[in-house]
Amino acid sequence: MNLHEMLRQRSDTGQPVRVALIGAGKFGSMFLAQVPTIAGLEVAVIADLDPDRAREACRNVGWDEARIAGTRFAADGLDACRADGVEVVIEATGHPEAGIRHALAAIEAGRHIVMVNVEADVLAGPLLAEKARERGVVYSMAYGDQPALVAEMVDWARAAGFTVAAAGKGTKYLPHFHQVTPDDVWTHYGLTPDQAKAGGMNPQMFNSFLDGTKSAIEMAAIANACDLGVPEEGLKFPPCGVDDLAHVLRPKSVGGQLDRDGMVEVVSSLERDGRPVFRDLRWGVYVVLKAPNDYAAACFRQYGLPTDLTGRYAAMHKPFHLIGLELSISVLSAALRGEPTGSTRAWRGDAVAVAKRDLKAGEMLDGEGGYTVYGRLAPASRSKAGRMLPIGLAHGVRLTRDVAAGAVVTEDDVALDAERLAVRVRREMVGRFG
Repeated sequence: MNLHEMLRQRSDTGQPVRVALIGAGKFGSMFLAQVPTIAGLEVAVIADLDPDRAREACRNVGWDEARIAGTRFAADGLDACRADGVEVVIEATGHPEAGIRHALAAIEAGRHIVMVNVEADVLAGPLLAEKARERGVVYSMAYGDQPALVAEMVDWARAAGFTVAAAGKGTKYLPHFHQVTPDDVWTHYGLTPDQAKAGGMNPQMFNSFLDGTKSAIEMAAIANACDLGVPEEGLKFPPCGVDDLAHVLRPKSVGGQLDRDGMVEVVSSLERDGRPVFRDLRWGVYVVLKAPNDYAAACFRQYGLPTDLTGRYAAMHKPFHLIGLELSISVLSAALRGEPTGSTRAWRGDAVAVAKRDLKAGEMLDGEGGYTVYGRLAPASRSKAGRMLPIGLAHGVRLTRDVAAGAVVTEDDVALDAERLAVRVRREMVGRFG
């Protein structure tokens, strides 16, 4: 709770926290919008494949020309990782292989790294985090994004002496969304393709939120950061509003829907017939607590905390997340405290590729949010044993044999280039943590 004061003290000494941002898309732009109002925080370098687009993004969020002129723009993220005077690198490209490359470069250069790029983190995060610890720098989740917010709630619950029964987020989900493609994604958002294009919205990116891929990736990240369990058959997406979290997200043995305490799960804002859930959690995050004793359970009731019928399970939730508008919390925590806002520590969950339709040998997979596959959450042990193809490696690779709709794609089904950085780092991670 002292970040603002710590930053003020740094600012007063003329030593601002200097940052490099890689990727000036939506998340990066939201962060940039806040920078002018945070005294003592400076963006020294912005790297984007299109530097002119990055400059325009700065103008769009309200930067004046003097601030833009005082910022270096680059096309290569590696330049940003190695820039003189930079303390913290923000990786916000969303591309798993680029994220791994930039994280390794930042760590080697002795810079803290904030990984907005959850795709890269789920692909190889345990290894990247270990390398950062060995180098003495912070490897952090991005505050404002749901995994970091959940990690904060889990940490709070455990530090207060509670068992974490469940943790996760809300989303809009129906079973048939797994088969949605970029061609029909906008009908589910109430937009026409022209309206989406005018708003600069990427159909494949938005489809990854709808088809379940992003949920699988984020829950894997939470499981890996918080040492939580993963459902054997993937996320169930039970319809559930905030008033029922403690009833639904508890073990089956006491009337809930989870296999046991200590699981990740995503709740849907839609009933299975398409009706909206009452008081849904579509934009928020939650943690379900289990009281350690009768006295604590009685306190739940005495202080108005909604519980399940046993009185032992109760839920806390945060109804919204502000994405990049909150990202400075991670940057300042790394630079001023030397602490991450959530960080991968184990390999508990994986996001694996599942065929959206019958796929034929010779077809090219198009990865997250595309036409061919979606991401499903799987236990890491099961992913390793089955040689399941992670969704982060399922882009631009060719099938060597047919895969039926609904089947998990394996590494034996595709032609992977063993020399690719992402493939090499992934295999090193599996060997080290599997």
